[in-house]
Amino acid sequence: MSTIARAEVLVSSPGRNFVTLRITTSDGVTGLGDATLNGRELAVASYLRDHLVPLLIGRDPARIEDTWQYLYRGAYWRRGPVTMTAIAAVDTALWDIKGKVAGLPVYQLLGGRSRNGVLVYSHASGVDVPSLLDDVARFRDLGYLAVRAQAAVPDIGGSYGVRKGEVYEPAATSLPDEQPWSTEAYLNFAPGYLRAVRDRFGFDFHLLHDVHHRLTPIEAARFGKDVEECRLFWMEDPTPAENQEAFRLIRQHTTTPIAVGENLTSIWDVQHLITEQLIDYVRTTVVHAGGITHLRRIFDLAALYQVRTGSHGATDLSPISLAAAVHVDISVPNFGIQEYMGHAAETAEVFRSGVRFENGMLLPSEEPGLGVEYDDEAAERFPYEPKYLPVARRLDGSVHDW
Repeated sequence: MSTIARAEVLVSSPGRNFVTLRITTSDGVTGLGDATLNGRELAVASYLRDHLVPLLIGRDPARIEDTWQYLYRGAYWRRGPVTMTAIAAVDTALWDIKGKVAGLPVYQLLGGRSRNGVLVYSHASGVDVPSLLDDVARFRDLGYLAVRAQAAVPDIGGSYGVRKGEVYEPAATSLPDEQPWSTEAYLNFAPGYLRAVRDRFGFDFHLLHDVHHRLTPIEAARFGKDVEECRLFWMEDPTPAENQEAFRLIRQHTTTPIAVGENLTSIWDVQHLITEQLIDYVRTTVVHAGGITHLRRIFDLAALYQVRTGSHGATDLSPISLAAAVHVDISVPNFGIQEYMGHAAETAEVFRSGVRFENGMLLPSEEPGLGVEYDDEAAERFPYEPKYLPVARRLDGSVHDW
């Protein structure tokens, strides 16, 4: 019987920091899992290296469900982003191995295709409205059928959602960048630039917007009502999700669809949001919600309540996570949309992925497993760099949700 012979935790920074788990069986089959938690990468690397890797050696790699339960229930201290990201890395790597052993891409093991391709959206941004409109035009010319729009609030200085280079990456070096924030200025400005996008480009594509936990429930309700004429595909994270009853108030005041979940890590975190139909899209991810095994449970629950998927897919998820997401997305019946920002050129030197973008959609690799390879030699050129996500402060100096 094949067993797990080795598990390696690989930390590199090709364009940004990534933590990768590589599991090798006694038969020489390897599987890759993403273990990246933006701004807290080494916490997951330690959790894997010091606590989970010793438990994996000698186990049967085919027993994915049993391994998931063993790592989750056996730890006593459950859930949370560090634990669930570490478990996700193990789970995803084992699915990669299972696909390679079977000679099939992972989506075939999940039941095969439910659709021909995976609809994706990317991030248009600007320092002002004209530059935002130019960026939306660029993504439309590239063939995107859905675009997220964000612009810097004038005279404030905060830059959430605004790309500085080719790829949006908010994590900065040294200590966190403290950025100013004014809810009042945002509420006065954002509905206008979303209307400007519709005025210029019309309604023949999907328009999305990320509020990024910045509003109180009643502020979010007012924002959702103000932008109803823009027919947003969704407003994302309108208020922090710790108070899930808050979404009921938002629901009472607007028909703008709501998407939530990129920083939630388990089915229990989203259970109330789904079963009470307080959201329209659940944004949990392979890497932060326990891997393919657990993400499927979340999506199956969501399907019962007509909640669709919309998984987070920023550049802080490695190409391994993106590939795993596409395999899941193409197979589940209640798929909605997949975030896709692309990666830096350096990232592609380390991670070789078979995922393809065509006609506004992503297509999975047809290679056995996930279809991603890790280049150790290239990774050595990109050592780990400590980085933090920003912190937001209101104009009076108090800390606000970033």
